[in-house]
Amino acid sequence: MTGRRPLDELFDALADPTRRDVLQRLVHTGPQSATVLAEAFPFTRQAIVKHLKALEEAGLVAAERAGREVHYRATTERLAEAVAWLLGTSAGWDRRARRLAGLSPTAREGAG
Repeated sequence: MTGRRPLDELFDALADPTRRDVLQRLVHTGPQSATVLAEAFPFTRQAIVKHLKALEEAGLVAAERAGREVHYRATTERLAEAVAWLLGTSAGWDRRARRLAGLSPTAREGAG
């Protein structure tokens, strides 16, 4: 364990645009090998494997052996965790913004 919070690896993995593209492709096309994925990107197979490993460590993809190949599939459970966290954080900021709006001079003048 690295001492990091559970969502840190997830957001680190999603911060990279190539990883987001790879994940999106897996969501839309279903499981694929690194070789097939590499054909869709201007990167080597080895580079795609590194991105897939980061996504796997974050819990966003799962590797499954199919004969001699490894196929990667998107997993959505971790994305659901991220969405729940984002929604909770957003709700907190919305509450704070409403309180601040109620404290503003223009809001008090309109109330009186």
